[in-house]
Amino acid sequence: MPVHPALVEQITQTILFIRGAKVLLDEDLAVLYGVETKALVRAVKRNVERFPEDFMFQLSPGEWDNLRFQSGSSRSWGGRRFAPYVFTEQGVAMLSSVLRSDQAVQVNIEIMRAFVRLREILSTHHDLAKKLENLERKYDSQFKAVFDAIRQLMAPPVPKKKPIGFRKGE
Repeated sequence: MPVHPALVEQITQTILFIRGAKVLLDEDLAVLYGVETKALVRAVKRNVERFPEDFMFQLSPGEWDNLRFQSGSSRSWGGRRFAPYVFTEQGVAMLSSVLRSDQAVQVNIEIMRAFVRLREILSTHHDLAKKLENLERKYDSQFKAVFDAIRQLMAPPVPKKKPIGFRKGE
């Protein structure tokens, strides 16, 4: 089956880092699998023995609030009553045995590809940083400015924030 780059990209963008693990939210997985979130959670709870803590965990209230704040969505009217579950790569793989549809199998394949792609990207970045350190040790301080500039280029961009409040003239 051919790789669907758009789907892999969509999945890669929904992977989060929580508690030091790369995870996907239950609601994002439900959309990908074409099921309701409550149906996905219900299927998982029927097979809870297949999902140890390193495969799946529920967000704490603080983590959930932080996630809602970061995504800019408000769930004060309607929405969920309970904190979402998140699934690690192993938990996503286990989902294919719980959700037995053809779509679940195909989506799982694409999710595994997205996790592999993310690992490759992180590995490449780590390798570049290591090579830069080795070069920096090798050459004297006259190249320090060059190395500092390269490090700045490698750093992720800092999002620009608008000041809060009213400003005169707006």
